[in-house]
Amino acid sequence: MADETQHPSRRKFLVGSSLGALAAALHAQAPAAQPGQLPNGQSETPGAPTAFGTAPPVGPQVTPATFAEAEKLVQVEMTPADRATAAGNWRMQMAPLYERRTGPRKIALEETLAPATQWNPTLPGMPKSASAHTFIRSKTVVPLPTDEASIAFAPVWQLSRWIESKQLTSVHLTEIYLKRLERYNSQLRCVITLTREHALQQARQADSEIAAGKYRGPLHGIPYGVKDLLDTAGIPTTWGAEPYRNRVPAKDSAVVDRLNAAGAVLVAKLSLGALALNDIWFGGQTMNPWLPEEGASGSSAGPGSAVAAGLVGFAIGSETGGSIVSPSMRCGVTGLRPTYGRVPRTGAMTLCWSLDKLGPMTRSVEDAMLVLDAISGPDPGDLASVPSSLSFNAAAKISGLRVGYFPAWMKEAPATEVDRASLETVKKLGMNLVEVKLPDWPYDSLNLILFAEAGAAFEELTLSHQVDLLKAQVPDAWPNVFRQSRFLSAVDFVQADRFRRKVAQEMTSVFSECDLLLVPSLRDEMLVISNNTGHPSLTFRAGFVEIAEARSDWAPDPAHPLPKFSPPRRVPHGITLIGRLFDEGTIGQVALALEREFNVAGQRPPDF
Repeated sequence: MADETQHPSRRKFLVGSSLGALAAALHAQAPAAQPGQLPNGQSETPGAPTAFGTAPPVGPQVTPATFAEAEKLVQVEMTPADRATAAGNWRMQMAPLYERRTGPRKIALEETLAPATQWNPTLPGMPKSASAHTFIRSKTVVPLPTDEASIAFAPVWQLSRWIESKQLTSVHLTEIYLKRLERYNSQLRCVITLTREHALQQARQADSEIAAGKYRGPLHGIPYGVKDLLDTAGIPTTWGAEPYRNRVPAKDSAVVDRLNAAGAVLVAKLSLGALALNDIWFGGQTMNPWLPEEGASGSSAGPGSAVAAGLVGFAIGSETGGSIVSPSMRCGVTGLRPTYGRVPRTGAMTLCWSLDKLGPMTRSVEDAMLVLDAISGPDPGDLASVPSSLSFNAAAKISGLRVGYFPAWMKEAPATEVDRASLETVKKLGMNLVEVKLPDWPYDSLNLILFAEAGAAFEELTLSHQVDLLKAQVPDAWPNVFRQSRFLSAVDFVQADRFRRKVAQEMTSVFSECDLLLVPSLRDEMLVISNNTGHPSLTFRAGFVEIAEARSDWAPDPAHPLPKFSPPRRVPHGITLIGRLFDEGTIGQVALALEREFNVAGQRPPDF
């Protein structure tokens, strides 16, 4: 049987595909079919199996020299004989594996299509929390301020009491935030889309419902903003990236839908570093209200900046490797990164299926817990989302809890005197400090998972060269990372995935010795570890430090040095608590007690 009739589509591929320009000329050089064997590797003998490496050759010719150069990328060594063997049958054995991407039977993978393999942070044998779902708010009520700035900077737990008691209307509060957004956005560049009419319509509805006795709960009538990677029906969702500037979704994301159900008022789509990296988007760089000469950090730059400047009641950010923690630190706000799987990501931009998380960014710890309570729970659109309970009591006693810390980390950068002083505050509140440790392993090698998944999520953008349209084109920006990721080893990806489970087992061991961890917020090892293991974190202001140079997420650029300050400038500094899986209630209760003792959460950026 002739090959042309047996495989017409493959013959077309050999002659016309981008990988097969030379294949027709080289086809005559392909190994001849052996007696009793068809040219496609199948045997004429009934029941005989096919063999690897006997398919028709496809793609461009490779040589031993090709493999010699490729070895440098993947850090392996082959002998000359190994290279010759590999080159000799690459086109029959390995090149066909790329047909999904290169044709002729190319398959488009939809944005909503998740990988078959799902990360489950709950390891076998790990006990599940048996606590019932309870949420007890603080009972403190303070008088309504007379000036609008004080109202704008009030935490959600206060704003909600004023709205519930009808001392403050949602329309009035929404107008306060809209005015501030319009006044300060040109300086901060934290807003991508202002939703004025949409917000006022929601605010009027909230006031009407509350007047009729239909109070929905503590977020009813509260204006908020979302990082512009969460879909909003009929409102642009741009992902901060040039190729998506005109993207308008038809449906709300699950989190926005839940906030709508809670009666919250969407006033702005907030900036993010393009495709969720750092703080530069197509409108420029989002700046830090405490130090407008530096970026807000990212990628939840807009939520961090807007919350810190009193432009929204609260915001929703996202984190894959530090995108809630870092801007919360820089801008002096509270950022809660939930356990992986607690908050559904349906309708959110995918960067990494096994790492992405959505969470609240607020001006107080209790606010973060209020928002988390509203957005938690599974959704059919997110295969990783699971049922979970939240047990939080603003008046809970925290004495006797075991707070783990890493002594060496507290003695060196990025830890500061604020971090070290927080250990003394822990003891003052009656909790017990416990020294813990982790093996000295290459934790950064887990970033292979991040880079590979991100490269896969934006494959078409990269291969079509639309990634070249992004504003940031420096070596540490996504365009270069996405391109480099094409050369990562699939075997190393699997090994990194296995290492991930080993790290998760170590974290389980650490939490057998303590109830929660207190760590320097930007300690690289813990950012990588806890994002990969899925543990929740809560970053909040603990004090202030002085800096003599602006800070940046970006690699140093000698041609554009960062601003220096003399005398040094005073900026907020936060600590981070890491909790057991799905135990956000404990870290929230401890953080609330520490926040009250630190007594610095109410201080505002001086020019806002």
